[in-house]
Amino acid sequence: MRKLSKSFSYKAISEALWQSNPVSKQILGICSSLAVTVQLKTALVMGLALTFVTAFSNLTISLLRNQIPRNVRIIAEVAIIAVLVIIADEFLRAFMYDISKQLSVFVGLIITNCIVMGRAEAFAMGNPPWRSFVDGAANGIGYASILGGVAFFRELLGAGKLFGFQVVPKGFYAAGYENMGLMLLAPGAFIAIALFVWLEHTLLKDK
Repeated sequence: MRKLSKSFSYKAISEALWQSNPVSKQILGICSSLAVTVQLKTALVMGLALTFVTAFSNLTISLLRNQIPRNVRIIAEVAIIAVLVIIADEFLRAFMYDISKQLSVFVGLIITNCIVMGRAEAFAMGNPPWRSFVDGAANGIGYASILGGVAFFRELLGAGKLFGFQVVPKGFYAAGYENMGLMLLAPGAFIAIALFVWLEHTLLKDK
C-alpha cells in the first residue's frame, strides 16, 4: 500500500511538472502568471498560496464528496475554496505584509483560478482523500514551477536582480549594459511563458 502511494505521488508530481503542467500544457492560470512574476519572491509566494489552497480544497472536498448533494456541489466547492483563500490571504497579511501588498487582489482571485476548481471537480469529487491531496499539491507545484521560472528570467533580465538583491555587477552597467525593460511589462511575461510552452512541447515531442 505504501509503495502504491509513493508511486502515485511520484507520478502525479511528475505529470503536473511536465506532461500535464497546468500552465504550459493546459494553459490555465495565465492571468496571475502575467501579473505576479515581475519579482521572484512574489511569484514563489503566490505559487505556495495556490498550492496550499489546491491541496487542502481537494482534501476537504474528497472527504465530503459523499455528503455533498450533486445539485449544489459547485456552491459547496466554491465555499470551501473561499475559506482556504481567506486563510491564505490573512496569513500573508499577518506575516508577509509587504508581499501581500504587492500581490494585491491576486491572492483573493485564487478562488476563480481554473486550476483550483478544475482539480476539485475533475479529481477530488471522484477520488479518495490522500490521492486528492497529492493531486492538488502536485498541480500547485506545477503552477509554481512555471511562475518561478518566468519570474527568474523577468527579474534577472529586467532589473538585474533576484529576490530583490542586485546580481548583475555594477561594472556591467559601466560598460554599457542595460536592463531589458520589456521583461518587466506584460509582453515580457507573454514572451517568457510562450518560450516555456515551446520548450516543453518540443522536448516532449522528441520523446
